[in-house]
Amino acid sequence: VEAVGTYDKLRESGHDFAQLLAAPSSREEDSTDTESFKRSGSLLYKRQNSESSMDSAGGDAGDSPEAKAIEETQKEGSIGWDVYRAYFRAAGGHLIVLGILFMFLLSQLAASGGDYFLTYWVNKAEQSPEAMANRYGGNIGNDTNSTAEPTSTVEPPKMSIIGQFFSTISEAFASGNEDEDRYIDIYIFTALTVATVIITLTRSMFFFRTAMRASRRLHDAMFNGITRATMYFFNTNPSGRILNRFAKDMGQIDEFLPGVTVDVIQIFLSLIGIVVVVAIVNPYNLIPTVVIGIIFYFMRAFYLLSARNIKRVEGITRSPIYSHLSASLSGLSTIRAFGAERVLVHEFDSHQDLHSSAFYLFISTSRAFGFYLDVFCVIYIAIVTLTFFIRDDSGGNVGLAITQALGMTGMVQWGMRQSAELENTMTSVERVVEYDDVDPEPALEAEGDKKPPKDWPKEGGVQFDKVCLRYAPDPTSEQVLRDLEFVIAPREKIGIVGRTGAGKSSLINALFRLSYNSGSIVIDGRETHEMGLHDLRAKLSIIPQEPVLFSGTLRYNLDPFDEYPDEKLWRALKEVKLEDAVNELPSGLSSKINEGGSNFSVGQRQLVCLARAILRETS
Repeated sequence: VEAVGTYDKLRESGHDFAQLLAAPSSREEDSTDTESFKRSGSLLYKRQNSESSMDSAGGDAGDSPEAKAIEETQKEGSIGWDVYRAYFRAAGGHLIVLGILFMFLLSQLAASGGDYFLTYWVNKAEQSPEAMANRYGGNIGNDTNSTAEPTSTVEPPKMSIIGQFFSTISEAFASGNEDEDRYIDIYIFTALTVATVIITLTRSMFFFRTAMRASRRLHDAMFNGITRATMYFFNTNPSGRILNRFAKDMGQIDEFLPGVTVDVIQIFLSLIGIVVVVAIVNPYNLIPTVVIGIIFYFMRAFYLLSARNIKRVEGITRSPIYSHLSASLSGLSTIRAFGAERVLVHEFDSHQDLHSSAFYLFISTSRAFGFYLDVFCVIYIAIVTLTFFIRDDSGGNVGLAITQALGMTGMVQWGMRQSAELENTMTSVERVVEYDDVDPEPALEAEGDKKPPKDWPKEGGVQFDKVCLRYAPDPTSEQVLRDLEFVIAPREKIGIVGRTGAGKSSLINALFRLSYNSGSIVIDGRETHEMGLHDLRAKLSIIPQEPVLFSGTLRYNLDPFDEYPDEKLWRALKEVKLEDAVNELPSGLSSKINEGGSNFSVGQRQLVCLARAILRETS
């Protein structure tokens, strides 16, 4: 004896009636934790028990197309180059990417050239006769009575190649008039600044247009993959998982990925520019630069080991939130009728807490990474500054090096974080590209003599010959229909009767080729498996048990492809006794239908589906 009591007491005890009836002799010992959980009267446990009873009751349904939802896949390791190549292909190919990189490089050359030109300008001013006279108290030139050091000992610092280049340009435009020649340096600096602005704006516009193209193509490829997927894919993947990719992942690609990519490329080139400029001014600064570069590399690799997988977990834990919310909205009337709001709220909070914990962990690791980057940046700036004080270099060189090194503080931290964020965000591209390769249905259109004539089928004779059907792609999976054989004469009306799970709905799936069939189904002398899916399904009509209406006008629901005139639409509505109800609507056939047809009764929805089927039959 498993339990004794009234029906209400047994229901509250948490026992699964369906399992007790199916296997009364089985006795499994529950753990102490499970028993205490049962006695606690948890609403969540009661709901889980209810779901378990429903699964047990429907477990023998042989024609149930809903296979168990498979776990969402999570890849491991670093983002493969195939993901980046897929994004580059969507952006327009490798030539487009190389063109963008060239524009980034050109912009950075102009910006770094402007920074270095300021150093050349300051050093040039320091070596002018007026500055030299002020520095040495006017004892420069032919003053032989001066006890100061000879002028031959005051030599200007050696000029770099870039400085010689700027000097050559200045001399080329020099007119010989000192007052006018002073403006040449202003013109050169202005030209470098204007060139930087123009190149940067052009580069940004070109890049973001390319990113928009890549995002659109990735979305279209995923949408085409989903719309061509088999029914098995939708039976094993909850709607929230699919919505997650179209909503959050595409949102990351649309809004976040372009900005992160710009930051990574621009900061990377800026850091190279800073290192080159500082190295030109003081080559010894390359030593701490190389050391801190190696430290940053290993810190980033260590950070990505955890951050990348945490980001993937965050994306996976987001899917149940969409699924739960969608299911709750769909069954809102039932939830309110049974007073199960608290149960659903508790479940939603559990899903939300799981997702929030992963997201909080991701933010925490990101902030810790930024803090340690700042610490090493401060040490690097201190070393660079001290080296210039030790060498007693010129003011222009010292000012340039220190300002460039100070700019590295926030830039290095932000750049390293953004480079890690780029790889984390590419997980969204990875998840979107994953749905490009979904197993598609067979060809939509047949070729040659396999394509049926327009007037097919004329008679409507149907013959099943050793038809087998399974819902899973695995050939070794369980078959719902086995070696089914029967013949339906032309224009004959057939009713199929059977218990739940006998295979009635599976026959419809076999006719529409919604599952994996073997054997032969012949309609008016033509094999259905040799036809294209559009050729076959366009000639078959179905009125489902649960009527399906789409958001849009009533005319769109009756004639989605705009193939029939209004006279035929009204004739079909008249045959199903809906003409008066549609006439009462404010816009007639142009009246809007809410999502799921909620502004129509269930009976009216079924009649609309019947009118749709009649309309196709009369064509």
